[in-house]
Amino acid sequence: MSANPVSLSVIVPVHGVQGYLRQCLDSILNPGCQHLEVIAVNDASPDGCGKILDEYAERDPRVRVFHLEKNVGLGEARNFGLDKATGDYVWFFDSDDYATEGSVQAIHDRLAETRPDVLIFDYARGYWHGKVQRSVINHLFREPPAPEVFTLAERPSVLQLMMTAWNKAIRREYLLDLGLRFSSGFYEDLNVTYPILMAADKLSLLDRNCYVYRQRRRGAITRTAGKKHFDAFQQYERVFAFMDAHPGTAEYRPVMFDRMMWHLLVILERGDRVHRKDEPAFFTAMSEIYRKYLPAGHQPPTEPGNLARKYRLIEKNAYGTFTRLRRLSAQRSKARKRVNAVKRRLASLRKLTKGKGRGLYYRLQLRRPIDQNLAVYGAYWYRGYACNPAAIYEKAAELAPHIRGVWVVKPGAVRKMPEGVDYVVAGSKEYVAAIARAKYFVNNVNFPDDVVKRKGAVHLMTQHGTPLKKMGLDQMDSPVGANDMDFRKLIERSDRWDFLLSSNPLSTEAWDRGFPCRYEMLEIGYPRNDRFFRVTAEEVARLRAELGIPEGKKAILYTPTHRDYMKNFTPQFDIARFVRRLGPEYVLLLRAHYYYKVGEPQWTDEQVIDVSDHPTVEDLCIASDALLTDYSSIMFDYANLDRPIVIYANDWDTYVRTRGVNFDLTRMPPGVVATTEDELVEAFRSGAAWGDTAAKDRAEFRARFCSFDDGHAAERAVRRVFLGEKLK
Repeated sequence: MSANPVSLSVIVPVHGVQGYLRQCLDSILNPGCQHLEVIAVNDASPDGCGKILDEYAERDPRVRVFHLEKNVGLGEARNFGLDKATGDYVWFFDSDDYATEGSVQAIHDRLAETRPDVLIFDYARGYWHGKVQRSVINHLFREPPAPEVFTLAERPSVLQLMMTAWNKAIRREYLLDLGLRFSSGFYEDLNVTYPILMAADKLSLLDRNCYVYRQRRRGAITRTAGKKHFDAFQQYERVFAFMDAHPGTAEYRPVMFDRMMWHLLVILERGDRVHRKDEPAFFTAMSEIYRKYLPAGHQPPTEPGNLARKYRLIEKNAYGTFTRLRRLSAQRSKARKRVNAVKRRLASLRKLTKGKGRGLYYRLQLRRPIDQNLAVYGAYWYRGYACNPAAIYEKAAELAPHIRGVWVVKPGAVRKMPEGVDYVVAGSKEYVAAIARAKYFVNNVNFPDDVVKRKGAVHLMTQHGTPLKKMGLDQMDSPVGANDMDFRKLIERSDRWDFLLSSNPLSTEAWDRGFPCRYEMLEIGYPRNDRFFRVTAEEVARLRAELGIPEGKKAILYTPTHRDYMKNFTPQFDIARFVRRLGPEYVLLLRAHYYYKVGEPQWTDEQVIDVSDHPTVEDLCIASDALLTDYSSIMFDYANLDRPIVIYANDWDTYVRTRGVNFDLTRMPPGVVATTEDELVEAFRSGAAWGDTAAKDRAEFRARFCSFDDGHAAERAVRRVFLGEKLK
């Protein structure tokens, strides 16, 4: 490493990426890289990005945040960041991507060693299903081996590398002296990235995957069809104008011309960028720019794909002939796809006819009209009447009585259904008819794979807890927690959602990442928590009496979570010894996770009441005086009651490694954190759980994670989903 290190400014425009922003910033902020500043430009982001940026700036002085009052677009946001940067070099970083481990330091060291005008490094594409694939042109970094520094004339193949800003570190004064600025509109990189290579006296390559270009499942903005793709012509006009103003770049005109035509053909032929009605105009514009910049004596590249023939048709503006050739190619491709589609349909039908309660009857029901006033409810894989769906069901009966709600339950859950609640048994003929014809579907988990999402049907996913642990696609980083999950199937199921409920900003970020589907995020709080804002002393007394809590005792609700590395219910401390040490004034309400059976109790003490089978956890929260849990999401709900919460984190490191978490609970707890049984006993016996420090931590936790809850979440859900009202 150089004794005189360079400084690096990483410019990060931010807009609508709250689910990915933390990973982006964490990847850049290498703790050992002190000659670093991050210029974060909040381009009027409509989500929680601004708060996330402020949070990072508060704890890391290397982060400087600027909030723009109106959205200016990626190009102008980059220009704004460039004007604020102070580093010797600038790196323009997209806020939904991330740097690979150690790459920021590697780039910094390479800049210090070579002092180039531009450093180019390799990248990988990161796909939503977990695959990370290094660029297909990575061989250009090492064939033949490049000297430490060189010019474009010595290595013209550099122009074949990705012409984006994010795979280059640029000497700031060099960029400013050239007077180059990013343009507005699509393909804003081009009129900067090509010229800086042509004019450079010193280029350098770093043969290392430094950057992961996220291939978001919902697609990049440049994959959205529209006339904005015509911006490409103006961007290339600017590139050639730069070359006209810098005669020393003339030797690059042939290769620049071919790169331009290759790119324009990609835009036209992909089929997802230019609307069919706009194609003739795009082709004409392509013909005009072709003739305008065609180098004298130029020969098309000898590449597959009939490129020479395409060049001739473009030159003549022969759109009709070009289209016919393209149509023939498309017909061959469609024929192959039709054959494959028929095979998949036959396989699907075979599966359908084998399924319980399916077959011909289900297909016939799917042909009948949708019942516009029928809603199907489910919770916890049809375990019964519970959670957010139950709260929404009750509010819908009040605000939308024309909607008939029907619950789906397993046979074993029938006896627990409340009186007066309509239900069908999973797998029955009535169940098949309901799921085939219902307009609305409400669940806190996904409906089974073979439930067909009909056109006009509306699916609301409520979820059933704030995700302290990794969820959805985020679980791919934790093989134990993923447990051989089929993530493609998971996303197919999630594609049915029209609405996804979020209980707090953390959930919104996690759902954005974990379930990259096209739904409307409802940031409204949890309907099941509405009860906590209407608790009365009479209700508390009634519930305590029903549960058998002796009068005058302090009731601690113990809710251990599921652990992916444990097959059976195993208490993390000796329950019998714990209650004996607490003393007779306490009683423990044991609520095991529904994945587990408690089995034969290892305690005989009357201080323990097993409430694992109680149908409603909200009753238990209201009846208790304090909560004892480890990593269960119930802590986020319970915080609304503003009662003591004690976290028993004896295996936190193991849980983090096996499941993965979205934040460090031990640093932002809702109360006292204990890691041993002695500490756990002391938290209650000393009164620390009720103390000022615990109350302060709980208040901060509630402000961070309960900000959407106010007692009206169910009403908002019903008004938006069933009544079609816009939320304020």
